[in-house]
Amino acid sequence: MNTLEATVEELKSLPPAKLEVALNYIHGLTAASVRERRQALEKAFGSLTPAEAEEMERAIAANCEGIDASQW
Repeated sequence: MNTLEATVEELKSLPPAKLEVALNYIHGLTAASVRERRQALEKAFGSLTPAEAEEMERAIAANCEGIDASQW
């Protein structure tokens, strides 16, 4: 039995009030993860100079594949 299966089995045995507590805890973990990702993005935002950003844009345009919508 993997971790997810074991967790689900434990949750099944909880009374409704405790199940609500578990749900709130899980939701808190998810929200914390979203906050952490947002904070990392905000920390990185503005870290490139305009010249570095232009260089990165040129490199992406020159070296990354374009998407051809007719190929989908």
